[in-house]
Amino acid sequence: MHKASMVFLLAVSLMLTAGCKKDELRAKDARIGELEAQGQETGASLEQCTKDRENLNKLVKGYTGEINAMEAALAEAAAREAQAAKRLEEYNSMLKQLKSMIDSGKLKVRIVRNKMVIELPEAVLFPSGSAKLKKEGVRVLAELGPVLASLEGRVFQIGGHTDNKPIKTKRFPSNWELSGGRAIDVTKLLVEYGVPATRVSAAAYADTQPVADNETKEGRALNRRIEIALQPNLDELPDLSDFEDGSPGE
Repeated sequence: MHKASMVFLLAVSLMLTAGCKKDELRAKDARIGELEAQGQETGASLEQCTKDRENLNKLVKGYTGEINAMEAALAEAAAREAQAAKRLEEYNSMLKQLKSMIDSGKLKVRIVRNKMVIELPEAVLFPSGSAKLKKEGVRVLAELGPVLASLEGRVFQIGGHTDNKPIKTKRFPSNWELSGGRAIDVTKLLVEYGVPATRVSAAAYADTQPVADNETKEGRALNRRIEIALQPNLDELPDLSDFEDGSPGE
């Protein structure tokens, strides 16, 4: 072959090879571009996934906290309900034990401001204007003391109440002293009959908390009384309105 022809063919071959290389490079560059774009997209997706996971973790923690709080509240409510049921059973038992005294008029059981109150009329306990217990009053307290003592852990306040007729004697300069003296005497006797001294206190109310009209003889008689209130308030118990008539539970 002529030398010039060989050179020409070699030049053509090199040009063709160079063209192919350029096409391959362009294809590779395009692929690299696609991969880089996919990498950026994947990176953005990963970043979003990370944010989504963080947000989800926060939600899970929040819901876990709420669930724990709800479970704690339910457990507390169940405990309160069980405690209330137990106490209500105790009070029903006490009312049944006092039924004969209630039926005979020796005492009443009332609910006052959600507290259970045992009411003892003056006529049963004391002579008029006196803080010395009558024999009948001693017998009533002898029967009542063990019943109160059986309510373990309960605290009682013995309150003395008078009508609005003033008293003025050497021992009782006013109704305050009379009501306080009566409350103290009842408290001491209940301790003698089994109620722990650490679970009783005495209070004087004079004529400040009437339960009836002081303008009538009957009303004044109702106002002269001793009230034994179970302390503290029984707010944890169910509604005790069923007991307001003074009847023991079935």
